[in-house]
Amino acid sequence: MSIPQQGGGPIERREQLAEYVGGGEKPRVDWRIGTEHEKFGFTWDDLKPLPYGGARSIRAMLEGLRDRFGWEPVLEGDNIIGLSRNGANVSLEPGGQFELSGAPVDSIHDTRAELDTHLAEVAAIAEPMDAGFMGIGAAPIWHQDDMPMMPKGRYRLMTDYMDRVGTLGKQMMYRTCTVQVNLDYGSEADMVKKLRVALSLQPVATALFASSPFLDGQPNGMKSWRGHIWQNLDEARTGMLPFVFRDGFGYEAWVDYVLNVPMYFVYRDGRYIDALGMSFRDFMKGRLPALPGEVPTLSDWADHMTTVFPEARVKKYIEMRGADAGDRAHLLALPALWVGLTYDQGTLDAAWDLVKGWDDDTREGLRRAAARDALAGEANGIHLRDLAAQVVDLASAGLAARARGADGMTDEQPYLDVLREHVSSGQVTADRLLALYRGEWAGDLTRIYRKQAL
Repeated sequence: MSIPQQGGGPIERREQLAEYVGGGEKPRVDWRIGTEHEKFGFTWDDLKPLPYGGARSIRAMLEGLRDRFGWEPVLEGDNIIGLSRNGANVSLEPGGQFELSGAPVDSIHDTRAELDTHLAEVAAIAEPMDAGFMGIGAAPIWHQDDMPMMPKGRYRLMTDYMDRVGTLGKQMMYRTCTVQVNLDYGSEADMVKKLRVALSLQPVATALFASSPFLDGQPNGMKSWRGHIWQNLDEARTGMLPFVFRDGFGYEAWVDYVLNVPMYFVYRDGRYIDALGMSFRDFMKGRLPALPGEVPTLSDWADHMTTVFPEARVKKYIEMRGADAGDRAHLLALPALWVGLTYDQGTLDAAWDLVKGWDDDTREGLRRAAARDALAGEANGIHLRDLAAQVVDLASAGLAARARGADGMTDEQPYLDVLREHVSSGQVTADRLLALYRGEWAGDLTRIYRKQAL
């Protein structure tokens, strides 16, 4: 969620940074699930992306949700750039991707109820505009020049910077969508094990949720172009983080990593101040060129933590970041997968046993194979389809152990059904979209909007 963070007052001791991360610790009874997903808005008559302003626009969507459904506006200057209600937020990614950052909830059943309410509200505002939304990992037809820019100061800064540090950064910002889940930890040791499992198994999520085989109106040679993009931008803040698997890793090592990542900005008085490439370490010494003599607050630290983009990320919780966005079933399957793997201790231990012998090359090889080949990929003798079968089985066992029932379901296992089907067939969304494009659609990619509509 790319809105200014609330962290706290001035940083007077370096130890506060690790204490901030450690402040996320919660007893198991208080562990919650926060699901985020992005989606592309468009107009049905011409299949163009929704602009920020106008009668049929992102702004009109936000204002409609505010006025009809009681969301509170989030403003930047005179522009409405987000919404909040009951612990949930609606925010905008750079190209107008419409994001729900859900409230922390107790079960996947609650996630489902929240998602269905959100999609119904969005449809109620969009349909009179003849607008729609689709869930997919990358915009299949629109070119970079087709994409609007949302009126957010951090995005103006980031857009310029992306050209300096990689080849695909602006594509990531403007033409990709993800689904992720944010999960709690109970202690430093619990965070360490969960983060190691999360990083190791993100390639499985990338493979199972791959839905971005098209770009600029044609196949792009990948099953997850979004996954490929993250392998080709700003090495300082992306990747599989080998240091996480070294002895002694914990809160302090995470802080060192984030401190080493160059800054983007400082948020002051409603505006973003350019700090591109500057050092947060210098900031802590009062030597930031953008704000000479000023020292950061914990809110600045919280903001800076949102500018690191590895495959899994720690803030005051752990974010699972490896999946393409998709349809409703996939938006529910992603949190079910990770909750099943990490919220039951026996299953978490079994997941760690599955991956703890891997080396850095294996983890990176699986990451690249997943983006390229989805479940058909392999690295160092590990076949992603076989690995995914084991992982889905583990997640299923974890959900069974949680035994959270609702609406006639004894637990949350049914939300994994779409993933079981992928493993059984070896075909994920990307494979099926490619088959339709080469078959029934006869190369008419405009039909993907209806297929992936939410």
